[in-house]
Amino acid sequence: MSDPSVSLRGLSRDFGTLTAVDDLTFDVGRGELFGIVGPDGAGKTTTLRMLAGVLRPTRGTALIEGVDVAQDPEGAKPHLAYMAQRFGLYEDLTVSENLAFYADMYSVPKAERPERLKRLFKFSRLDEFTDRLAGKLSGGMKQKLSLSCCLIHTPKVLLLDEPTFGVDPISRRELWLILHEMVEQGVTVIVSTSYLDEAERCDRVVLLNEGRAIALDTPSHLQAGLDGTMLALRTTTPRDARDFLKSLPSVSSAALFGDAIHALLTPGTDVDQLTSALAARHIDILGLEKIEPSLEDVFIHLVRVAND
Repeated sequence: MSDPSVSLRGLSRDFGTLTAVDDLTFDVGRGELFGIVGPDGAGKTTTLRMLAGVLRPTRGTALIEGVDVAQDPEGAKPHLAYMAQRFGLYEDLTVSENLAFYADMYSVPKAERPERLKRLFKFSRLDEFTDRLAGKLSGGMKQKLSLSCCLIHTPKVLLLDEPTFGVDPISRRELWLILHEMVEQGVTVIVSTSYLDEAERCDRVVLLNEGRAIALDTPSHLQAGLDGTMLALRTTTPRDARDFLKSLPSVSSAALFGDAIHALLTPGTDVDQLTSALAARHIDILGLEKIEPSLEDVFIHLVRVAND
């Protein structure tokens, strides 16, 4: 990537003896929708806070549009917007007052504000609620207002920490549509999420586990690169069956997905061998089919490999 929008080199952060982010190195291209993916405690929020200039790295560098965020946070500020996981707006101000406050904070010229607000209201549909207190908005509407405040100064880089956490499914879908619109307009979007089904919407993702990157690629390449056969099984005793499958050398990983077990067989393993092993254990199979692995399947497998 010759001229990345965001560049990390050995980015790390320690909290006492705990290393929350460990040696992250990757680039994010201009106009890319990039996902930082992992469970709680993986280092997603810490990474975004360092990129936003809120938290200084212990080691390494982070560049936003060529500006070192740790060395010159004020120089990076005009290029980026950061939306934290917690609702960070003023609940005792109205929608209009919050937007006006952020426009003032980012020194948006007053002559440009009507056109920008028109654009923001078009995708957020908050124009019907301009006089409502932010504290009286629903969870999804609060997230849309937060995003609108981030975009009031048309940043080149948008950093979003778990933007759909705690919002309803319809609002989640609408927020992702908004992000794709931003990317189409050339904005670089870096979003953290623990929802791996959402991460499949990204152009590329980095998978974090305990602060370290265990994979970085497009979701489709990660899914296609999983070596072996993925099965979905339903049994009378799913937890016992999962634990038994995890003990078999012919099974790379096994995890519960609802009432089914997703089991990754090692290359060359015959499915009949697996069913025979389950039968010998007196585990009845209610259903079995080969499936395409999801990004969550990939993550579970890579975590197991990393921990072995």
